Amino acid sequence: MNLFCNFTLTLILASIAIIHIYWAFGGSWGKQQAVPTTPTGVPLFAPGFVASFGVGAVLTCFIILVNLGNSDYIPQKIYTSLLALVALIFLIRSIGDFKYVGFFKKVNETNFARLDKRYYSPLCLTIFILFILKIVSL
Repeated sequence: MNLFCNFTLTLILASIAIIHIYWAFGGSWGKQQAVPTTPTGVPLFAPGFVASFGVGAVLTCFIILVNLGNSDYIPQKIYTSLLALVALIFLIRSIGDFKYVGFFKKVNETNFARLDKRYYSPLCLTIFILFILKIVSL
């Protein structure tokens, strides 16, 4: 189970990290659909280089963390706590802010909201579950 979780989490997180780094260096494919908008279509924020690259870097750190499990670099209790913290981050993202993002958002008629309901929030919940399975299998 641990190997399955490592492989799956690495694949998912690497894919998302690559997309964010692509956006950081000026890529535009999918960027507009990844930003929440108001019902009138106004983006809530405009992620620049630092934000996009930062998310890609953090996701890359999560990949490293996932694959540190059987090493002596980090004590088991700290490792498990860090995995639980990352799992919690993805659970909170899937639940959302109760307005624009997550399963319990109120704004549901935008393009982002439809994609979030169908793909983004379920993916974050899946990542959360994979982290929990990884913790349980340690």
